[in-house]
Amino acid sequence: MQKALAMLEAVAYLGAGVTAKQIAAHTQVPPATAYRMLNYLVADGFLARTPDLSGFALGRRTSELAYAATDTEPVRTVAQVLDAMRAETRHGLYLMSFRGGALRAIDIDPDHEVVSASTITRNPHAHAVGKLLLAYRPRCLDDLELRSMTAHTLVDGLALHAELARVLATELSFENEESRVGRAALAVPVRGAGSEVVGGLCVQGIAGRLSPNNDRLVGFLRAGADELCGLV
Repeated sequence: MQKALAMLEAVAYLGAGVTAKQIAAHTQVPPATAYRMLNYLVADGFLARTPDLSGFALGRRTSELAYAATDTEPVRTVAQVLDAMRAETRHGLYLMSFRGGALRAIDIDPDHEVVSASTITRNPHAHAVGKLLLAYRPRCLDDLELRSMTAHTLVDGLALHAELARVLATELSFENEESRVGRAALAVPVRGAGSEVVGGLCVQGIAGRLSPNNDRLVGFLRAGADELCGLV
């Protein structure tokens, strides 16, 4: 029981998408034991697998326990927040984690084609959510090769640093045909239980239909990021 509780605490501390290997290391439980207990916790609903099956997140029954303990409305899950947002927009919407200084997909829009996390990781300077990572995790700039993906990709170091300064100042990242011709994206930071930026919420669509000057869309993203605070 103590090990099971330690694993729940590890997922809550490390964030949604944490892997079995990371949980085992954090709790100092042998990997084989950790894998077995994680499967039990998933089967009982205390944990849930992330959509790409590579990691874990807190499950429905954990939220129910939190509700019973606080006697307040239960906190919505990541999936519930994003499902509600997707019902209000025609654009693609996805959520990425920055924990550990690496991009990891938490929730990918099933109805829209999105750029894979591995592609963004290789070319973060060309993606809205990748620019967020570079702005809030500047060490990721070390040894970054500024490859050109389209004619619009920022490949000048000074121009990129100026862009990242704007991202920090506005807490808004914009990409216009920098990773793919005909595609644009907006992204805003998502914070943990404290003030640390732990991920990015991104909306993508056809170039010309997304703009950082669209107050309604930017407000929509920021409201979603507020709801996701502490869940990633």
